[in-house]
Amino acid sequence: MSAEPSAAKPSPVEGIKDTSNYLRGSLAAELAADTDHFTEQSKQLVKFHGTYQQEDRDARKKRDKPGVGKAYMMMIRLRMPGGVMTAEQYLAMDDICGEYANGTLRFTTRQSIQLHGVLKKNLKQTIADINATLLSTISACGDVNRNVLSCPAPLPDAVRKLNNELCFQVADHLTPHAGKQAYHEIWLNGESVTPPSEPEVAEPIYGKHYLPRKFKTAFGLTDDNCVDIYANCLGFLAIAENGRPVGYNLLVGGGMGMTNSKPDTFPHLAKEVCFLEPDQVVAAAEAVVKLYRDHGNRSDRKRARIKYLMADWGVEKFREVFARDYFNSPLVAPKHAPVTGLDLHLGWHSQGGDKWFYGVSVENGRVKDEGDFRLRTGLREVVKQTGCSVGVTAQQDVLLRNIPTAQKATVDRILAEHGIAKPETLSQVQKWSMACPAIPTCPLAISESERFLPTLVDEFEKELATMGLGDTVLSVRMTGCPNGCARPYNSDIGIVGRSGDKYTLYVGGRVLGDRLSYELQDLVPKEELLPRLKKVLAVYKADRQPGEGFGDFVTRIGKDAVLAVVGA
Repeated sequence: MSAEPSAAKPSPVEGIKDTSNYLRGSLAAELAADTDHFTEQSKQLVKFHGTYQQEDRDARKKRDKPGVGKAYMMMIRLRMPGGVMTAEQYLAMDDICGEYANGTLRFTTRQSIQLHGVLKKNLKQTIADINATLLSTISACGDVNRNVLSCPAPLPDAVRKLNNELCFQVADHLTPHAGKQAYHEIWLNGESVTPPSEPEVAEPIYGKHYLPRKFKTAFGLTDDNCVDIYANCLGFLAIAENGRPVGYNLLVGGGMGMTNSKPDTFPHLAKEVCFLEPDQVVAAAEAVVKLYRDHGNRSDRKRARIKYLMADWGVEKFREVFARDYFNSPLVAPKHAPVTGLDLHLGWHSQGGDKWFYGVSVENGRVKDEGDFRLRTGLREVVKQTGCSVGVTAQQDVLLRNIPTAQKATVDRILAEHGIAKPETLSQVQKWSMACPAIPTCPLAISESERFLPTLVDEFEKELATMGLGDTVLSVRMTGCPNGCARPYNSDIGIVGRSGDKYTLYVGGRVLGDRLSYELQDLVPKEELLPRLKKVLAVYKADRQPGEGFGDFVTRIGKDAVLAVVGA
């Protein structure tokens, strides 16, 4: 068990938060200065406002030239509970990405949109323009509760409706209070408000120092785990009886990140804590956040996520402290409610009545025009002509929602004219693959991900087709570093950047997201990834049981047997 957080010196980031005047710091002054980047302290604070300072790493090779320094840029992330937008909001984001960013939108694994390549001089105007659409960027990043997930498929059932309602309630309730005041002052020219000196008044949930690290929340369904609920810090898994919602299993302690040099860091799946009535959900969310605020590790940020608190304490101690000190109510045992399915929501689906939604597969979440494939323009035309609302999924795909029957043919025509393939024409491995952005934008990336995975998937689908496995549902997820933003540690095949062109290979998870993968081999050269996987797939084809998925198979036969097949 790790030492209590209070026993060690707080990390430098804790000092930055302490002296920030509730996330204000010197951001306003630095925004007004004629510089292309923020100071180190402000670089940390600006995250709470929804943006990261990054660098164009492709430009590093030019730095040896006289007078050439770092090519700084900003990434902006939207706050979008449940991943939903109106047509007007989506069109505005498309306009903004063309005017201020790099001409692309990036759908994220947390149902949000990221804008890449925004210059510091345009940052304030970009955020103001986002807010003018009634969207926001507040608490999309930083040591607070981030974007809250809920399935964006507008299907006509009471469970999904309640999930979406509570998703918005929890997102609103966990928004920083004084931090919101600072946000309006800095980005929207709001009236300056001096926060009270008492943290419990200024930030009644977070306190002066906010949380030890980031915090992620999701609302899930047992028959459709499209939000990957077990990978979240906090999860509310809906329990239904006869199609009606009766409550939620509270899950705590999921998280994907780890650090190669620290063996006491690891991915972890959320654990069941208790059963809640629907009217207890918001209070329970606040209670878990406060528990984490008080007991999370504030000295070592690499081991500060709530998953380590759960892993170190165990579920029973967590329940005891949660009930006694924060929830103040006897706990009801969680219901037996295993996850049984996951839907990508691609293609046409009826919403009931005269309305439909259409799911478009977006490779690695990148919305761009490239040659005859004009995804950005095609989506814009559909939204513009139909007025449909838009939903982003946790698989980085997009749902075009609320389309009348009479306009279905229009949607099909526009997508075809812009080279956007129908989901039924795509391979299973392409539909189920995901990658994080990695190089050139992410400063943490040590290997390629988004730019490499499409090539690997193209080769992979050819091999699968040749082997007669083309219809096999197989999740392949790649990240450029061990932080695991594309959730590689609970997929059938996880590929994690390790060192340049070498990766760590994981196998054994599955699309349901309820089981972790195991590390198969480390430092695998990128050109060896597919040949080694082919060997395992051949054995899988020959020895699998009826209906057995790839992750289930490699888990059943065990790591030693798989290694014997792969070899060195």
